[in-house]
Amino acid sequence: MELAPMRPWDDFYPGTERFGKPDFGDVAKWNNRVISNLMYYQTNYFAVAVVVFLIVGFLNPIGMFLGGTVVTLVFMGSVWAGENQVAIKNFKRKNPTLFVFGVIITSYFLLSLFGGVMVFIFGITFPLLLILIHASLRLRNIKNKMENQMEGVGMKKTPMGVIMNLLDQQEERVNKIQDFIESKLKQ
Repeated sequence: MELAPMRPWDDFYPGTERFGKPDFGDVAKWNNRVISNLMYYQTNYFAVAVVVFLIVGFLNPIGMFLGGTVVTLVFMGSVWAGENQVAIKNFKRKNPTLFVFGVIITSYFLLSLFGGVMVFIFGITFPLLLILIHASLRLRNIKNKMENQMEGVGMKKTPMGVIMNLLDQQEERVNKIQDFIESKLKQ
């Protein structure tokens, strides 16, 4: 496994000229943009999440530990169920976004039983929201597209690639990349 490089700040968060509203009418295109940005900026996103996580963890260490433990266990359980239970596996393949929301809602419900909802919202959900907003609004560039094609065809493996694979996002991207390459070869 290889850790993706940290992208420069001026590439990660430049002026408004590199951001644009996603096409809400074309969910597949929007999903592709989000996945591409998640793959390309994964180390930057990890750094942002760690900073927010540490701030909230400093303010409420026990709640943050509990929240992190619950979310990790729910995620691991859902991945296991998605691999070993046919109905869940089919749902995860057809609705990967709903599957992720299901993990988040289940984590929220379990944390509400322990009184850790505010820690969950600020320490875990807020960084995910920031990442999703950035990945949705950030326009891709040539470097982004090339790096993602290398990741998609399996030339290198990164932590985000493993996570996307667990969420069944990689398989769709590889098929799209193969279709793209075949169409270019035919021209």
